[in-house]
Amino acid sequence: MANPTNRLAGTAYLSVDGVTYMLAGDFEYKPSLVTRESLTGMDTVHGFSEKPVAPHISCTLRDSGGLSVASLNAMVNVTIVVELANGKTIIGRNMWSVEDQTAKSTDATIDVKWEGQQGAVTEA
Repeated sequence: MANPTNRLAGTAYLSVDGVTYMLAGDFEYKPSLVTRESLTGMDTVHGFSEKPVAPHISCTLRDSGGLSVASLNAMVNVTIVVELANGKTIIGRNMWSVEDQTAKSTDATIDVKWEGQQGAVTEA
């Protein structure tokens, strides 16, 4: 369905297992299932290799007073729902947090990334 306001970007709302978090910025998602690399020889392109990749959702959250960095790190088997300005809804199922999360006191932000099995991240 077309967005009648022509708004494409600028706002987003994120929740994890039904709990809403303040989304400070840098939201991105990757529903891709594979990555490909061209295989070249000295004579020509021979073809490509294909490997599975872990779909992911990542963003920068605002470190509000009630947010626990440890709780972000402990997240496994969570469902993430994000509503984007362009009308898309991004859903990540059975996701787990990866990397380490560090709170930055200068601007009260925390970068967080979740990954999942193939097909875990979908667009609607």
